[in-house]
Amino acid sequence: MLTAFTAGLLLITVSELGDKTFFIAAILAMRHSRRLVFAGAIAALAAMTVLSVLVGQAASLLPKQYVSYAEIALFVGFGLKLLYDASKMSAKAECEEAEEALAAVKEAELKMPRYRSNLGIVLKAFMMTFVAEWGDRTQFATITLAASYNPVGVTAGAILGHGICAAIAVMGGRLIAKRISERTMTALGGLLFLIFGVLASIEAGARG
Repeated sequence: MLTAFTAGLLLITVSELGDKTFFIAAILAMRHSRRLVFAGAIAALAAMTVLSVLVGQAASLLPKQYVSYAEIALFVGFGLKLLYDASKMSAKAECEEAEEALAAVKEAELKMPRYRSNLGIVLKAFMMTFVAEWGDRTQFATITLAASYNPVGVTAGAILGHGICAAIAVMGGRLIAKRISERTMTALGGLLFLIFGVLASIEAGARG
């Protein structure tokens, strides 16, 4: 369980820091109560985590050999993709995730009614975060981890990782983001995915 917790915590924290959902929380926190934005964001991320873990547990019912191959392929594929993306980034490039998040917030504000109540702000943060996280690489990473590791440990670690990133975002994410190199974080995320891919390969070899 400790291994699953650590895996979920590391993978989510590194992958989410500076991600689109990170900047959505940061932008919303500049316009609304930080406490309410954090509540909505972490609720959405926790719900997505639980949903992803359940999908991962369903996938674990498949033959172990296929699950192992899929796990290795996903981790290595994401790792190589992130390293490739990092290699194409300029050290001083504008953060695309921040620009996408700002565009998403503006679009949502045009479509959604202007929430003035506390519950309305929480719901706004929840919906925007949930939609942004759907189909994100961290969702697939959580599904993959849950298919091979202890689901409770993965859930706890992933939610804590999301909570750390959401807290950083609402407490001053845009200021902090200016000091974080998107290129460095992307490369670190890629290396971490590759490490998990190697570990999955070793475990698959041991089982074989």
